[in-house]
Amino acid sequence: MDLVEVSPNAKPPVVKVIDYGKFKYQQQKAANEAKKKQTQAQLKEIQFRPNIDIHDLEVKLGRAKKFIEQGDKIKMIMQFRGREMAYQRQGLEKFKGIISQVTEFGALIENEPKIMGNRIITMISPAKKN
Repeated sequence: MDLVEVSPNAKPPVVKVIDYGKFKYQQQKAANEAKKKQTQAQLKEIQFRPNIDIHDLEVKLGRAKKFIEQGDKIKMIMQFRGREMAYQRQGLEKFKGIISQVTEFGALIENEPKIMGNRIITMISPAKKN
């Protein structure tokens, strides 16, 4: 049996006479239980091209919907290659249309689309559940 300080911040401090090994084991078990209940949002990435076909777009939007429902964040990228670089403005408009379709699934835009070289990038996160 040991003298263990249970609550050092209390006035006066709380002390118990207990088995210290058992006390540490119970603390570790409570910490593991709390850790189990936490969920971590993963970052998923979806890439588009400016001349994406309708069916391919629907498939990628279905994946985005699944990711949002699971509570994951999405990094959406529209990538341009070769001659597509000359039509970045049209690609940006198409990308904004895609983003608006994703927000219908209950998502929030974390940051507006940014043009970075040959890519347009934005981050989307699921809406907070009440």
